Amino acid sequence: MSVIRDEMPLLTRHEGEWAGIYTILDAEGNMLDKHKSILTCEFPENGEYPYYQINKYIWPEGKYEEHHFPATYHDKKIWFDTERLEGYAWEVDDSIILLWFKYKAMPGAYMYEMIHLSPCGNYRNRTLHWFKDDRVFKRTTMQEERVK
Repeated sequence: MSVIRDEMPLLTRHEGEWAGIYTILDAEGNMLDKHKSILTCEFPENGEYPYYQINKYIWPEGKYEEHHFPATYHDKKIWFDTERLEGYAWEVDDSIILLWFKYKAMPGAYMYEMIHLSPCGNYRNRTLHWFKDDRVFKRTTMQEERVK
């Protein structure tokens, strides 16, 4: 068993595939976007990255996006550094993971995400707060269910 599985047991419980709905709101709570998602969280036994996440987004009108997020591991955190973003995630307790990241194409902006995993391990609720100049300008809520 790898160190990441030993030192981040909550993250390990996220392994699998998750289907859900992303709802994006402006700072006043007005809906900006809503779409489906399928996220895959993996812990490859071989390879360069001990954690690998694939996010697929599907809009009602047929738009589709897929993004890959490999992560390294040290100091009881997973660390992302891709073309798209950089950041890290850590466990707060036995049900909450926090993630801090910034998109490289958005200078001056950063995000905090809270991920809550239900005790049964089949439901996740996530809230993402987008900051620019240290003020919230957008929020994303995600409600997900394990499908694999």
